Amino acid sequence: MIAEGKPLAEFDGKTYLMERGLRADLALVHAWKGDTEGNLVYRMTARNFNPMMASAALTVAEVERLVEPGQIDPDHIITPGIFVDRIVVVDKVDKRIEQRTVRRRAAPVEE
Repeated sequence: MIAEGKPLAEFDGKTYLMERGLRADLALVHAWKGDTEGNLVYRMTARNFNPMMASAALTVAEVERLVEPGQIDPDHIITPGIFVDRIVVVDKVDKRIEQRTVRRRAAPVEE
């Protein structure tokens, strides 16, 4: 019922339902460091999805540290400036990361 009226294609003996891909209008990415040309360097888990999203749409990059071109080692650049349309420098970054809290154990009961 799901494939009714939709195009199907066969690849390697399996039938697949053909659907349009999702298209983004705007990508907001957060980078640890960027230069004025738009080259970006990410840290930790920001590397998971930001590079892919930056290449998928009009990209606004929020950077913690803005440096001049040539101050980032080319081997460290993850997203080239060709994918970045705007740069916003943030002075204070509020990183809301879950903090693990553990309650203290009760003193052992002596019999």
